[in-house]
Amino acid sequence: MCRRIAEGTRWTRCGHFQRHLVIAIMDCNSYRCSLSYFHPPECRSTNCHCIKTYGDEVHKDIDKVDEYCFACRAAQDRAARLNASNPQS
Repeated sequence: MCRRIAEGTRWTRCGHFQRHLVIAIMDCNSYRCSLSYFHPPECRSTNCHCIKTYGDEVHKDIDKVDEYCFACRAAQDRAARLNASNPQS
């Protein structure tokens, strides 16, 4: 499978990656991958059974933030509000 190489921010407290930009495509050089340069042109029909999706993205950290990402902070806030409105007896 071909893979995308992306640059972005790594949130160190939760470990999540926030992509800013896809900078390159890593070609898998497989004739069975429809995204590869080596995929035969005659196979590009609708009944092609080759791989049509990218593999796992390669993350390149361009900066690191010692904090939780936005989604994790929002989830923590929701949990705190839920616990405040439903105190355990």
